[in-house]
Amino acid sequence: MAASGFEGFEKRLELHFSGDDPVIETGGLRQLDFNSLEEVLHAVHCTLVAAVGNQFFDSYVLSESSLFVYPTKIIIKTCGTTQLLKSIRPFIHFAGQMGLIITECRYTRGNYIFPKAQPYPHTSYKEEVIYLQDQLPNHLCYRKASVMPSKFTSHSWHVFSACDKFYPIPILNDLYTLEICMTDLDQVLARKFFTNPDTTGKQMTEVTGIGEINPNAMICEFAFDPCGYSMNGIDGDRYSTIHVTPEDGFSYASYECMGSVYDDIDRILQKVVQVFRPGTMSVSITCTSSSSGIWNRVVKAVEPLGMKRRSCTIDEFPAAGIVAFQTFTSMGNR
Repeated sequence: MAASGFEGFEKRLELHFSGDDPVIETGGLRQLDFNSLEEVLHAVHCTLVAAVGNQFFDSYVLSESSLFVYPTKIIIKTCGTTQLLKSIRPFIHFAGQMGLIITECRYTRGNYIFPKAQPYPHTSYKEEVIYLQDQLPNHLCYRKASVMPSKFTSHSWHVFSACDKFYPIPILNDLYTLEICMTDLDQVLARKFFTNPDTTGKQMTEVTGIGEINPNAMICEFAFDPCGYSMNGIDGDRYSTIHVTPEDGFSYASYECMGSVYDDIDRILQKVVQVFRPGTMSVSITCTSSSSGIWNRVVKAVEPLGMKRRSCTIDEFPAAGIVAFQTFTSMGNR
């Protein structure tokens, strides 16, 4: 808990590994046992609160956000005053014991609401980059760190990417990662994320309309006391996740998913905006050149709902591909 309030903005880490086919075919990183995961999360300063999986990956709701484990990929995002980057070395170590070697690392985050409350190595982006450079093995030699600005000091996008090979753009891939950060949530809607003695996570999912964002997803949710909500969604080999800090003065919500250019991203964006009605929102899309037009659909989807685009920044990163970062504000009364 930060001195002035709970830090909603998450830190997000994505690690990719490679290895022999037999290791991967038998589950790869999904073979990590509970004790190993707990050891990693202990270093980060969070715990497991719920879990669900399918034939493609395992999903964990954490006391501070989420963890997804695929055979050759780990995605972990944590909020509050967690020390996310301290998970890098343990994950690399446990993967190495399975015969897997790290090939890519991606780190992203927005602007902390309470930056002075963050512990080392998250005291500044410069400190985070120095720490990342030190934690990663030398064979991840293609590296780039950048802060993507906007017109608002409260919303910028910090991106670090490293990989072991040079991947020229374009990369043929129809998938993208969508990350939405929302502040100044509608107060009436935010109240739905406060609990009473009988409130369950499932009830919050239903009453807020979150279950309608992707009706096909299997949802694993958790309601925090006295307020707050986290959910992970599983839809085939795709994940989605939502985290909400609803307190007045520093309200925050995030939505993230893996998508395809063939998905109805317009409907997803519209549902997310309707659930939270934020005063300010940033949308980051990480994609390849073959799916680069996807970010243009963001404006067309949310402007009819009263969200005006204020800035758009585009950059390229090793292995990650193209990152498009856009900010929006509400144009009228919510």
